[in-house]
Amino acid sequence: QVQLVESGGGLVQAGDSLTLSCAASGGTFSSYALGWFRQTPGKEREFVAAISAGRGYKYYSDSVKGRFTIYRDNAKNTVTLQMNSLKPEDTAVYYCAARGSGSRYLTLTLLKDYDYWGQGTQVTVSS
Repeated sequence: QVQLVESGGGLVQAGDSLTLSCAASGGTFSSYALGWFRQTPGKEREFVAAISAGRGYKYYSDSVKGRFTIYRDNAKNTVTLQMNSLKPEDTAVYYCAARGSGSRYLTLTLLKDYDYWGQGTQVTVSS
């Protein structure tokens, strides 16, 4: 069983940066496709960023492209979301997700693509 634990959320001002981290335990981390999603009250969880298991291919939603960076450290079993130039509309609960099977070179953008989820961490950006 894979467990994911996010950390790093908080309250920041518009234009600030914040780094979210997700630590994984169980399974073989290097084989996981990984992703970050976010959710605000009353809305569906939406895709933010993804990184493949092999070759580290990355994919971002249009709303965060150029501001957020996803990267993974297979030695530390962590996936990180570096968020720069934060905007009030980035306010949400952020979740990391993992999938342990399938193609090593895919970046997965759909909720149903993932098998494991963290509990979420709140990010609030004030204007």
